[in-house]
Parts: sequence; structure tokens; C-alpha cells
Amino acid sequence: MVKIIEKHVQLDFPLGHHLHCLIAQIPNRLRRRDHLFTLEKPEEQWRMVQSVLDLVAAGDGNLKRLHFLMFPETSVPLSHFDEMLSTIEHKFRPNTVTMFGLEQITLEQYRSLLIRFHADNADALECVEHDVDSGDILGMPVNWCCVAIKESTGRVRVFLEAKTHPFRGEEFLDKDHDLYRGRHFYLFRGEPACFNFMTIICLDYLYRDLYSSNIKQIIDHSNRLFFTMRQSLDALFVIQCNPKPEHRSYREVLSGFYGEYLEDTPGVRETVTLFGNCSDESEIQGVRCAPCYGISFVAISAKHKMPPYQEREFSSDDFDGAPVCRLRFSSGTRLFYFNLPLNHELDPRTSRVPLKVHAVMRWAGEEWVKVGDGEGQSSR
Repeated sequence: MVKIIEKHVQLDFPLGHHLHCLIAQIPNRLRRRDHLFTLEKPEEQWRMVQSVLDLVAAGDGNLKRLHFLMFPETSVPLSHFDEMLSTIEHKFRPNTVTMFGLEQITLEQYRSLLIRFHADNADALECVEHDVDSGDILGMPVNWCCVAIKESTGRVRVFLEAKTHPFRGEEFLDKDHDLYRGRHFYLFRGEPACFNFMTIICLDYLYRDLYSSNIKQIIDHSNRLFFTMRQSLDALFVIQCNPKPEHRSYREVLSGFYGEYLEDTPGVRETVTLFGNCSDESEIQGVRCAPCYGISFVAISAKHKMPPYQEREFSSDDFDGAPVCRLRFSSGTRLFYFNLPLNHELDPRTSRVPLKVHAVMRWAGEEWVKVGDGEGQSSR
């Protein structure tokens, strides 16, 4: 059973005002080496990641108001992990949460990183040590992510999570294809603004078996928050490298999450669920599948007001009849900057929609360019 670990973090978000999120939908080009999937051209990938970090650090336009930054699963080179953290610490503004997936590593390397960041990951390390004690598993591959939180004081806290879904392990007889199954999720309780959020990796949102379900664990924990403290889960971030972004399973889980088909769900009724995918230029083992990747999206309860809409870079719908309002983005290499809606249901007095897209930017080879009706303007 996955353990949900609560962490209190100092995030002084503006009260009574919506927050802002940037999804970096960039390509992943992966190749299998020594039982691990790594980035084919890590330096080229890092230049693109760094360009996004520089954009956020500069804060042009209203990027100064950014609160959440999402990168896809497996998108950041391991060799630049420390540089990524250094940029966040020295250049990002306080009250900023950065979520990013890194290249696969072995369980031995993952354990070493948990030890390095022991102050924030003691409970997670305990889960790993329990597994290591059970057998010879230190060579197993780990899909992992980092949540780097720059608190209101300027202090940077580093939290690590491993993917709980076995990836290719259920489809291959070869044990070397198995992923290590992570044993924990973090639930961050932001204070003093009272904003609660979680970050998970892709298929963790779907993982279900006869005995347990990740998503039911999240719902039950959020319900306990609601019934004991009248708090709820405000945002659930799902970072992906997903070739099936429109998979029916996602629609089914979203239907249960928001439609109360599983159980009464007051703890997640107003949750904003964000899926950040890699772009349609992604490749695995040199094979590119343009229609497969991309399509990051945001889902909220159908009780909010968001009519169907179609634009070149984004659209809104109900995900084929699910009890949700969905903001669905295009599949190309893009930056999507938008607001998270306030915690309220449909307001009969206004036609204002709760989600607003502030900017869409495309990669123009060396810089990010705003997408508009014309040729676009430089983001610099």
C-alpha cells in the first residue's frame, strides 16, 4: 500500500486570488542503455530546460506571478540535477514550486539521493530501506521526480518520489525490464495560505489492483482532511511521458474522482487536476509517434462554468461526457501559462470562466516565442 506522507511547507500564496501554473510541454528523446532509459542528447535537452528556467527567472510580463512550474517525466538530465536546484535557489522567486522528472537511475543511486536530502525525505528513505532489506534489488531502474519548493523565506526544500507503477514490467518476462515500485506520495500542506497539493508520476494516477488503488488512497486521505479540518486537496499535478494521453482509463478515473462513482468525495470535489505531458516531437529508441504524445490538460469539476470552446492551441470540452470541465492543450512543443481557478462552484451571477490561458509560447530554435494570431512576438 502506498504511504501518503504529509509535509508542511511555508508558501505565502495570495489569499483570495487565483494562482498561476506553467506547463513546459517539451520533447523527450530517450534511448535504452544498460537497462535504463536515458536522454539521447542530454546537453541539447538541458539547453531547452534551461531556457525555460531563464524565462521564469526573468519574469517578463506576468511570469513574476508564477507559482507552479511543471516539466514532463524523464525530461531533465541527471548530470544537471544540481544545476537545476542551484538555479531554483538563486534565481527563482520565493513561493515557487518546481516539479520535474529526471532520467532513470538505479535504486542504489535513488537511495543515495534520499540520504543526501535526508532532512526532507526521512520517511521516504525508511520505505526504501525496508524494500532493500527484502532482497537484491539495488540494480532495479527507478522512474523518479523531484519537487523543489522555494519557500517564502527563500529556503529551498527538495522532495523525491519514485513512480509506483511497474511500467514495462507487467508486459515483459525479462525481470530487467521491471521498475522499482515507489512506496510513497507526498501531500504538501502550504501555510499560511492553506493550499494543499500533490505531485505524482503519470500512471500512478491509474494504478489499481484487487487490493489497493493509488487514486482511492488519495481520495480517502483528502476526505479525512475535509472531515477533520474542513480542508481539501486543492491541486493534483501529474507529470507524464505518456503515449496514450487520451486513454479511456484516464477518463474513467476522472469520472470517479469528480463524479462520486467510487464514493462521496468532498475532499477532492474542488481539486484542480493537471496533466503535464511531453510534446509530440518525443522519441523512444529513435521511433517517433507524432499523434501519440502531447495533449497536456487541466480538469476541474463540471460544477464549474466552462462552455465548449475551440482555439488553435487549446480547447475546452467534457472529455467525452465525463463529469468534468477540461482545458485541453495542443500537442506541439509549447509552454502553456494559465491560472488555477478559485475554490468555488458555478456562480449563477456571471458568465466568467474559471480558467484563463495567459500565454502560449512555441520553441523557435533558440528562444521561446509567443503564439498569437500573427507570426508571434519574441518572449524576451
